[in-house]
Amino acid sequence: MIRLIQRGLMYGNLFHVASPALVERYNRALEHLTGLRTSLTDFYIDISGFSPEVGDDLNDPLYLNHNGVNRQFILLSSEQRHCPLLDAKFSTSRPILQQFFAENEAALFALTARDAVAGELINSVYDVSTPRSLFDIRAITVEADTTSGTVRNAGALADKVDTFLSSEDGWFDDVLIAEMITLAGETGDVTRNPVSLKPLKVEQGNFWTAHFGGLYIFQTLDHPATIAARDKPDDVATKYCFDLSDRNQIAKFLEYNDLVEPIVRARGIDGAAILRQKMDFILVSAVTEAGVDLEGTTRRDMRMLARRHSALLPDEFHGLADLVNWAENGGKWPRISSDHPAYFYTLRAAATSEMDLVNMLLSELSPRDVRQLFICHKPAFYAAYARWPEAKKEYVARYLEAEYKADKAGARAALFGHDAPMETPTPEPLDLIARVGPWGAVRR
Repeated sequence: MIRLIQRGLMYGNLFHVASPALVERYNRALEHLTGLRTSLTDFYIDISGFSPEVGDDLNDPLYLNHNGVNRQFILLSSEQRHCPLLDAKFSTSRPILQQFFAENEAALFALTARDAVAGELINSVYDVSTPRSLFDIRAITVEADTTSGTVRNAGALADKVDTFLSSEDGWFDDVLIAEMITLAGETGDVTRNPVSLKPLKVEQGNFWTAHFGGLYIFQTLDHPATIAARDKPDDVATKYCFDLSDRNQIAKFLEYNDLVEPIVRARGIDGAAILRQKMDFILVSAVTEAGVDLEGTTRRDMRMLARRHSALLPDEFHGLADLVNWAENGGKWPRISSDHPAYFYTLRAAATSEMDLVNMLLSELSPRDVRQLFICHKPAFYAAYARWPEAKKEYVARYLEAEYKADKAGARAALFGHDAPMETPTPEPLDLIARVGPWGAVRR
């Protein structure tokens, strides 16, 4: 992984905790949440305040996320909102933290100027020993305060101020006045500078979780289903459960819920160019897995490399090549059904609220497209990277640094833009769905 770390492709964009004041604030929050302190004098943290270095120092990589649920967090600076979330167990955790930052920007800026903010993403489930327990997570509530209880004390002070102002004998209540003075010394003047964090509760509808080898849970759609990255669990709350080998059923699931669109028919993008880039990644995967040395090879050499090693090219490459030929040269329309290895490479998520989750799923269904895997599903990318030959590791790391990292926003916009599809999908006849179920074995 050293190539990725050196190029800022792993553990990149973290917040550096270097000053003694920040380290002490972090330790106060850490002790407040876990009863532990770190001996480190500088380290890096993610959006939730998690640090791999602190985890190593404490010999506990889950020190802020025990059991993989109800993740705790430590906020030292508003700059953390730009950081990634490391070792995420749920795809919704980082968006929830980002929303919390956005809705409490001013308050967090003021609070973290003096102290650390510590909190927790709370749900009703404290143990996910069975897959079915995941379906009991209905909403996530964010609770947070400084380690000294500034927000709590500010609320108490505001209540006492209200009592003081509404009481005819307020000026004669020495106890009440003394209590207000004590709290004001801790919180400041809450009448002029209110100190409060807006409560945040987010519905937990459709999400990915790392538990049980990785599960995509779509439970709020018209046709719900659970999709497992590995073995299908028996104990799920949706009627249908697939694994990644159930290609036809997953294709129908995506189509019936209007979750995907063909890349070559999406408006506002050069679909053929995107497919050519996918072909390059498939080519690199094929030749490096066969032991071909790519030293000095650039993207301009891809066609020569494809001609020289044509016998190594898999069906995914040929399927996309036929589609590119149709798009650019008016060639014969290639029939690429869901059981074709290239099928999921030809799709991207449609413009729905589940777009990020669907692109994440598609990246696992088209794993040779290493750029999409890196962008949409970093845990799967890092796991795959560890198994690659050295030549592939070097090429991919070099490519991501030179071409993706240089313009992340542009690459994401080109690949996953929000343009509507040009055609409205034609639904399956209702009698067919009733006869075989929405993801039955009948193929068109």
